[in-house]
Amino acid sequence: MTTTILLIRHAAHIHLDRRLSGRMPGVPLSEAGRDQAARLGAALAAERIDRVECSPLDRTRATAAAIASAAGLPPPTPVDALLEIDMGDWTGAEFGSLHGDPAWDRWNSHRGTARIPGGETMAEAQARITAHLHATARTSDAEVVAMVTHSDMIRAAVADILGLPLDNLLRFEVGPASVTRLVAGDWGGKLISLNERIG
Repeated sequence: MTTTILLIRHAAHIHLDRRLSGRMPGVPLSEAGRDQAARLGAALAAERIDRVECSPLDRTRATAAAIASAAGLPPPTPVDALLEIDMGDWTGAEFGSLHGDPAWDRWNSHRGTARIPGGETMAEAQARITAHLHATARTSDAEVVAMVTHSDMIRAAVADILGLPLDNLLRFEVGPASVTRLVAGDWGGKLISLNERIG
């Protein structure tokens, strides 16, 4: 059994590089992000995709809808396992306001053990997405499943596949509207590509 999984980071949103949106509701794609999503959908329409799933947040739903529409597929299925990591007390904070906060510094240097104040650990977030990937691999033999999610969730999945420690998550990039390809089955998983910018 082998399933191909496209882990797709949502397109650019209105808070990109300014604010830690986390699970805030009402954070739509920016104008540039809507263009990114449309171009990504058009590029992926040339490939086989059997179904599209997404995190329940606005920015992932909009990106996934563009992909599904271009491919002529049913609307994306929201999946809680793909939800952004819970940023707890930092939800909505401007990045500049976090610089110098010891908890923020620890989070960025010790992802394997640090807990976001009032939020999740990286290990908890990783467990969510990897359990979903394994379940998908068990039940979707020979399918191609697109999953639109968030950068840290994709990093967590890649770290699991490659056996990387969570403390090193920030050593590779997962850009907006990028595609990371995995194959997975009852034999395990393999990374095929990372951070493709195809749209």
